[in-house]
Amino acid sequence: MEIKLIASDMDDTLLNKDCQISERNAAAIRRAIAAGKIFLIATGRMYVSVRKYAEKLSLDVPLVTYNGALVKSSASGKVFYEHKMNLDTANEVLAYCKEKGYYLQLYCGDEILIKEENDNSRMYTKIIGIQTHAIGDALYHTEVAPYKILIMTKPEEFNEVWQQIAEKFQGKLDVTSSKDNFLELMEPGVNKWEAVKNVAASYGVKPEEIMCIGDSNNDVKMIANAGIGVAVANAKDSVKQHAKIVTASNDQDGVAMVIDMILTPQAKE
Repeated sequence: MEIKLIASDMDDTLLNKDCQISERNAAAIRRAIAAGKIFLIATGRMYVSVRKYAEKLSLDVPLVTYNGALVKSSASGKVFYEHKMNLDTANEVLAYCKEKGYYLQLYCGDEILIKEENDNSRMYTKIIGIQTHAIGDALYHTEVAPYKILIMTKPEEFNEVWQQIAEKFQGKLDVTSSKDNFLELMEPGVNKWEAVKNVAASYGVKPEEIMCIGDSNNDVKMIANAGIGVAVANAKDSVKQHAKIVTASNDQDGVAMVIDMILTPQAKE
């Protein structure tokens, strides 16, 4: 089956350790587009953080952001669809996090809201290049439904906090992660795969004609369900077990390698 659409995660997959798209990766993406493939970015990041990378690649496609909660055109800014968190659930989560003393980030209207600046917020700003907005205790009640809520834990508490939140809010939200201490809370049913699949369908592309590339827990569903699921070498072992292919790491241009792999047979025809 010919691959017609390629969807790649960003952090620790398409981006190297310096949060840049290497020239080799960029060149491979351009070759894929020239060969008639559709290239999508599918990320947990916010739209405003992703758009600059899409512009660098000259992409004119919907961007899958907030783990699929918002799909928005990279060129026109047209919103294809959005699935925000239920407002009542969001406020329950905020109250719970306040009670537990968890550091959280609330994503509303393509802004990051926090209680106050600290090492976590400064680290996050350094990674994505977007400034957070400190609003004090007003953080713990929102009138606007968020795209997602991110909780940062200590690595040693990560699994326990994940389990507690998943049990407490079972059926009300989905929990995933993009890094070892990032818990990402979404509306039930919101994930990268559902978004990628829906975008692909709008182009007439079937699930078996999709290749998805990623490294972390929030990439598992798209890696497991795509026609070709790819994990980069630096991916978690639990992610690799769902992949058909393990390519090179994000710092060794694994995205370019696997793109060239699917283009080679076509070039030989």
